Amino acid sequence: MAAKSDGAAASAGPGPEGVAGGARGSASGCGEAAAAAGPPGSVGAGGPGPRYELRDCCWVLCALLVFFSDGATDLWLAASYYLQGQHTCFSLTLLFVLLPSLVVQLLSFRWFVYDYSEPAGSPGPAVSTKDSVAGEAAISTKDSAGAFRTKEGSPEQGPQPAPSSASAYRRRCCRLCIWLLQTLVHLLQLGQVWRYLRALYLGLQSRWRGEQLRRHFYWRMLFESADVSMLRLLETFLRSAPQLVLQLSLLVHRGGAPDLLPALSTSASLVSLAWTLASYQKVLRDSRDDKRPLSYKGAVAQVLWHLFTIAARSLAFALFASVYKLYFGIFIVAHWCVMTFWVIQGETDFCMSKWEEIIYNMVVGIIYIFCWFNVKEGRSRHRMTLYHCIVLLENAALTGFWYSNRNFSTDFYSLIMVCVVASSFALGIFFMCVYYCLLHPNGPMLGSQAPGCIFRGASEPCGPPADAITSPPRSLPRTTGAERDGASAGERAGTPTPPVFQVRPGLPPTPVARTSRTEGPVIRIDLPRKKYPAWDAHFIDRRLRKTILALEYSSPATPRLQYRSVGTTQELLEYETTV
Repeated sequence: MAAKSDGAAASAGPGPEGVAGGARGSASGCGEAAAAAGPPGSVGAGGPGPRYELRDCCWVLCALLVFFSDGATDLWLAASYYLQGQHTCFSLTLLFVLLPSLVVQLLSFRWFVYDYSEPAGSPGPAVSTKDSVAGEAAISTKDSAGAFRTKEGSPEQGPQPAPSSASAYRRRCCRLCIWLLQTLVHLLQLGQVWRYLRALYLGLQSRWRGEQLRRHFYWRMLFESADVSMLRLLETFLRSAPQLVLQLSLLVHRGGAPDLLPALSTSASLVSLAWTLASYQKVLRDSRDDKRPLSYKGAVAQVLWHLFTIAARSLAFALFASVYKLYFGIFIVAHWCVMTFWVIQGETDFCMSKWEEIIYNMVVGIIYIFCWFNVKEGRSRHRMTLYHCIVLLENAALTGFWYSNRNFSTDFYSLIMVCVVASSFALGIFFMCVYYCLLHPNGPMLGSQAPGCIFRGASEPCGPPADAITSPPRSLPRTTGAERDGASAGERAGTPTPPVFQVRPGLPPTPVARTSRTEGPVIRIDLPRKKYPAWDAHFIDRRLRKTILALEYSSPATPRLQYRSVGTTQELLEYETTV
């Protein structure tokens, strides 16, 4: 059986030896993936996996503190402007708070509606899972949300009795209360707070529950963390970034010693931007099993890196905008257009549709106005160096134009501001070098880098060998007569054709001892796996996510995820058609 998800199929069954890909979200699933793809002697099924630790809980609590401090200082500052009679500043400050918040709350509520709704009249995707250990035992469900209606405490996987009218009534009342609660939460602009608390709850549940439920809650915690990190990234660059430039421009325009409240607002916006970027990168790396996780030392280094570079960038913007308001707007629009075109030219693959990809590229263009954001796989040092050289030249030009309008002989304040911009950017580059040279998950940039694998004991790169068939097709097309004639004509014309059978090196005289491993269920996703730094499809396709969660919950063992391998499928097709 298969479950379609916008053209993709997700099916579950016993997998081959070379299972590739998969989510890092479940604990023992990581061990199984290591046994399937890693070298001999790697951790097999049931091995230790990632656990939710107390420092993860502290990270979420700090994120909540950053969120509340940013919003509270902005609203407090807007009220202060209103009481002082500065209606223009009040309107702009309140606009940069409410408009991005409304956009993010609508998106968050739309995700909730999709995750929690059960379409009437459609049975939903049909999914099934079969464990190779259990022989012929199979568990199936007709709805991707049906597995969550079973009792969480019961380990048995059997047919459930038909619900009575009283239990159905209680379920409807429960669903109504949840809908009312979520509506109220999003009307109060607290959708991200709810998701942070939910991620915290799921993480603690994965720490306290038994083995099977621990894996299930950890997987759901990763999904919730991914959602809130995406929402926060969108909100901070639509709210905190323009708020930071606005308040800095007002402070520079007034001159003298800054007031306490605008200084607090700018500081909170700056910390929010830096924290959100580092948190996004950490959750993204934690969600992928083909990348090493980002340590908290590396996350703190990223916070300091983005903190100082964004501070220098925003201060240069504020200095220039305090004198050349019109030209500043032209510069921002031109820089955004150039950066967006650069991102589109790189052919990113983050979203599931073309229009979503274009919107995403436009948002990344906004991020590139302030800081570096990696959107393409591979060694990014050349692109990152080019970007920071452009930013350095722009900061110097903007600050120089502002300084040219000041009095050089008597205005010592202007010289201090120029030194602050330069030193802040230099500190940001210093912490960036510290991160890449000492704290990068793959190892030092100047030394030998370790393979991007989450299993620290593995001495070889993750993933199956190059000749392993990781996703055999369900049905193979037969070669037609015209194709056979065309192939014969090509051979007669001297066109080189690949050999049908290839002789591979034989086994060593002494057999290599392999660890015995119990096969578990495999969820096959009929999509090519997205390359880092993109999210996996099961993190951004919500229907696929619901199906995977239902299969994971109804399976006695944590399933592994297997994406389609284009190259090996083509090799198998050529073999079939030639024979």
